[in-house]
Amino acid sequence: MGIFDFLKGEFIDVIHWTDDTRDTMVWRFEREGHEIKYGAKLTVREGQAAIFVHEGQLADVFTPGLYMLETNNMPVMTTLQHWDHGFRSPFKSEIYFVSTARFNDLKWGTKNPIMLRDPEFGPTRIRAFGTYTVRVGDPALFLREIVGTDGEFTRDEISFQIRNIIVQEFSRAIAASGIPVLDMAANTADLGKLVAGAISQTVAAYGLTIPELYIENISLPPAVEKALDKRTSMGIAGDLGKYTQYSAAEAMSEAASNPSGGGGMGAGLGMGMGMAMAGQMAPGGPWGAQPAEGAAPASPPPAPAPERVWHIAENGETHGPYSRAAMGRMATKGELARGTMVWTAGQDGWMPAEDVPELAQLFTIMPPPPPPA
Repeated sequence: MGIFDFLKGEFIDVIHWTDDTRDTMVWRFEREGHEIKYGAKLTVREGQAAIFVHEGQLADVFTPGLYMLETNNMPVMTTLQHWDHGFRSPFKSEIYFVSTARFNDLKWGTKNPIMLRDPEFGPTRIRAFGTYTVRVGDPALFLREIVGTDGEFTRDEISFQIRNIIVQEFSRAIAASGIPVLDMAANTADLGKLVAGAISQTVAAYGLTIPELYIENISLPPAVEKALDKRTSMGIAGDLGKYTQYSAAEAMSEAASNPSGGGGMGAGLGMGMGMAMAGQMAPGGPWGAQPAEGAAPASPPPAPAPERVWHIAENGETHGPYSRAAMGRMATKGELARGTMVWTAGQDGWMPAEDVPELAQLFTIMPPPPPPA
């Protein structure tokens, strides 16, 4: 390389930074030996600030614009000023570019539940999460307090610390607000501003600001949410007495339409529940007409006796249970004989069907002879 090429390289230098990572907050301009040439052009774009560090000390902060580094009062030592060192200056200067734009959509959330005293539920726990925005408000302070000599500083290196500050201030703000848990969803905007204001005072010591903070969700523990859902269901149901009667009617219909094992048991259950519902709807019952004033209240109808059901043993296997009506149909079809072994609850072992008084009648009642042709 000729002497003119060398001198041309000494006089021409362009210092600038373009970032396409979207997460870099500070970037150091890399030059071999950190030597800044006399007459260099410094370009600082919108959303940036440039910080000069000379011989380890912060010298100046440049706002957006174009600068010619050639005046004597600049804190820059060039190689041309030191011929005796063979164009190798012992004075080192560094330039740090700081992004002053906003970094959006940063996440925060409570790692552990926050304890608070709710005026309606008493002591309870809540969780919350959301997003926030951060930007560098004081580049020089941010470089001194946080970045140091890091050549490339990203938002992930500070976001964890900011999240801890947000959770701490959020806990304080929630505890001091006195807002009931059920009303917090309607006041998330005010709570976000309150928390952002409290956080800004803390992060200002780092040269940062929190322009926006959003609370996306505030949730209760699963057990409390379950109790709240049950309370809501009770409010929707209204009169619990009528709701219970409606549920009983639904259960009766379901039991009658599910005749498992021959249908007798479901039919008997439906009959029993139907009689109970009829008693409820009878005069004097909850659904019937009320007695006249001064008249003695009608006594409730006796509960129906539970219907007996039988099991059948054939060929070493048992099946059932069957109601008496189902057993009658089986006797008519010849599927149940006098000697068929049967058993019911309270009976002392298996017995032939003809020895059971309730079933013996099924074999003595014979149909009349058919009418003449």
